[in-house]
Amino acid sequence: MFNRRTFIATTAASAAWPGLAFAQALESARVICGFPAGGTTDAVSRRVADKLRGSYAKATLVENKPGAGGRLGVEELKRSAPDGSTLLLTPAAMITLYPHIYRSLSYGIDDVTPVCTGGTVAFGLGVGPAVPASVKNVADFLQWAKANPAQASYGSPGAGSPPHFVAALLGKVSGIDLNHVPYRGSAPGIQDLLGGQVPAFSSPIGDYLPHLKSGKLRLLATSGATRSRFTPDVATYAEQGLRDLTMSEWYGFFLPAKASPEVVTALANAIRAAVNAPDTMEAFAQFGIEAGANTPAELVKAVRDEHAGWAPIVKRVGFTPEA
Repeated sequence: MFNRRTFIATTAASAAWPGLAFAQALESARVICGFPAGGTTDAVSRRVADKLRGSYAKATLVENKPGAGGRLGVEELKRSAPDGSTLLLTPAAMITLYPHIYRSLSYGIDDVTPVCTGGTVAFGLGVGPAVPASVKNVADFLQWAKANPAQASYGSPGAGSPPHFVAALLGKVSGIDLNHVPYRGSAPGIQDLLGGQVPAFSSPIGDYLPHLKSGKLRLLATSGATRSRFTPDVATYAEQGLRDLTMSEWYGFFLPAKASPEVVTALANAIRAAVNAPDTMEAFAQFGIEAGANTPAELVKAVRDEHAGWAPIVKRVGFTPEA
């Protein structure tokens, strides 16, 4: 019998365990990560997967599908059943930017169902020992680059990545030719920055955090709308007169296309509880990520707005789409 006491108890349990009614029917769930184990996206995936265990599914696991700059993970999601047992965590670019730069992309924004975000990260322009210590800000760097055209280069985690576009826009708006050196991920680029093989690097700010206290790397600007709490002494691009370079990237959770509203709501509620947990927020902070979950409707709008917003940026930079 479903009396008032039972209703109150059930409501309390549902509040403590978001999506409980759905989770009871779900034996297992896998979180697809389109990047190798050990990286930032993998770490975020595992942290949330651990929190979803018990609240969303009886068992959860992270399945890494690295390759093609995160595209393989999206393709795996596209092939999966929309029953809630398979979800994807990915940086926004794989969904919103890639359709503009890969001609043969096998998916589009309508092939995934937005659930919610997990966190947001800003980008930073860092310099290493190849750049004189007198360079303290972006204006100084541009002046140095103009005076030393043979050395005026910067690295990024990959051609066509958001950090690449931020630095490419810097070259465009300043009128100074900055040579791009693409890497396969941030780790090798940061090592070359530390070693002086590349003078500057554009990357998520979390990549710099372990090296700032030593003084081996210097952060000249961050790309967020406001200063990052992780680097409060570093001025934003906008503060330095470069508003066009204001940009950040969210990590989003997605289900396959045609997932039911009930499944989307249950997963969004569970992820929100996971992301808002103090230990999750602390873990994300180590990577320079501001933890935060929006709603499914808000993520739907963000995907469509950002997908439309990337088109003029790609055109302005003059990036040549790849196969």
